[in-house]
Amino acid sequence: MKLVLEKRSEHSEFMTLMSPLLAIALTVFTGAIIFAVQGLNPFEALYVYFIEPVTSVWSLEEVFVKAAPLILIGAGLSVCYMANVWNIGAEGQLTMGAIVGSIVPIVFTSWQSPLALVTMITLGALGGALYAAIPAFLKNRFNANEILTSLMMVYIAQLFLDWVVRGPWKDPKGFNFPQSIAFEGWQLLPTLGDGRVHIGIILAVIVVVILTVVMSRTLKGFEILVIGNSPRAGRFAGFSRKKIVWFCLLLSGGLAGIAGIGEVAGPSGQLQPTISPGYGFTAIIVAFLGRLNPIGVLFAGVMLAITYIGGEAAQIDLGVSDKTAQVFQGILLFYILACDTLILYRIKMLGSTKQQSVAAE
Repeated sequence: MKLVLEKRSEHSEFMTLMSPLLAIALTVFTGAIIFAVQGLNPFEALYVYFIEPVTSVWSLEEVFVKAAPLILIGAGLSVCYMANVWNIGAEGQLTMGAIVGSIVPIVFTSWQSPLALVTMITLGALGGALYAAIPAFLKNRFNANEILTSLMMVYIAQLFLDWVVRGPWKDPKGFNFPQSIAFEGWQLLPTLGDGRVHIGIILAVIVVVILTVVMSRTLKGFEILVIGNSPRAGRFAGFSRKKIVWFCLLLSGGLAGIAGIGEVAGPSGQLQPTISPGYGFTAIIVAFLGRLNPIGVLFAGVMLAITYIGGEAAQIDLGVSDKTAQVFQGILLFYILACDTLILYRIKMLGSTKQQSVAAE
């Protein structure tokens, strides 16, 4: 006996739309089991994790603060993955965007004008895009696997950030803490009201709208869909796979860079050794949970932001470890991929050697 996956000739559009909801339901069920095994009341724990973050103004503000970078990065990654360009290094592109965008407040400390903030965002996008250009070049020139190259470059970016804040950009008045000088005035993103929510969330929504139009109403969007679904058909149509690789990686890298400068010019207010709790990796889940659709990414980003706030609340109120709090994101990704696999493939049992050889052929 042997179990194999057999590609379905057709797949249900209804189940394709419902699979994220099914994945979320399975994640909640699995989480209840995990909490019960730890001796906690599963209903109370799930309430703290998923419901409590949306029951107060303060926690809702924090949800939107964390949703902004997730939506920005997830929207870019959704375009990449739609074209079968597998950028896994958004965390490194976020980091480089933060570093390059911080040149303005650290080097030109007295520059205080709206143009300074615009320049910071532009440099952040440029830093992330140029960092993503490296795996794009390696992919097109040497056919190097972009999954490996983009992922390995994450650690280079993080080590470079650590060196910068402990070395040349270290605040001389910072009591020897590894951090840059604090950003001030127009070097910070304006907030919406008196809370911590900044204009980054508005920028994220604008990006979602633009990418929705691009993917549904433009030739470039059609080109991405064709190349992703059928590279051979794309070649016959005259579409360039190499140009799509460049476009997708530069776009996703640029958006990740904007998310990076948004973090240091927003919640952090300065460069530190750690500026992201893993947004670049979590945004992969956001992209798939949103069905690789920018509008879906908008809602998925808010959903994953809730898990960040809920995880922090669970650590405080329930005494669980940060690893237990973070495991939900991994479980959710597993169920999303499992549901998608079963939508596209059926499990088939082969009982004889003859059947196995036929299946192999």
